[in-house]
Amino acid sequence: MSSFYSWALNNLKVDRRLILTYCTVYFAWGMLMNWFGNEMEIARFTYWWQVISCYILYMVPISLLLRKLPFHMQYAYGLIAMGLLEFGGYFFKTSYAFPDNMLDQIVGIRNFTLGMALFFAFYFPLGNWAVGKTYELIFKEKE
Repeated sequence: MSSFYSWALNNLKVDRRLILTYCTVYFAWGMLMNWFGNEMEIARFTYWWQVISCYILYMVPISLLLRKLPFHMQYAYGLIAMGLLEFGGYFFKTSYAFPDNMLDQIVGIRNFTLGMALFFAFYFPLGNWAVGKTYELIFKEKE
């Protein structure tokens, strides 16, 4: 267990500017997705501030831990993380799925949460890529 602990600490020790970049990108992404899910009547958070708890407090640390792994591993570990998050959100009713939404119509009501987890697991590899490019663009050292 101590090797995992030291690995995790090493991956979480990053430049504060990188953390700020993650928080900014993920917050904007979360607000946009919550708006889109609400507008398209697919799903939404019960409260807007859940974007902070889910996207920043949950997804940013996971993204930091996964950022150095290959795309397929980030997706696989992200699938576990998002499966737990999606299940918890609907179980505790902190997320709301609109009745008979477009995903229900495509994949069926029993597969809705699985479909959401499969989709949102892409956030980790795509988010790490987007944050890396944004960070490099903004904070690249002048030579």
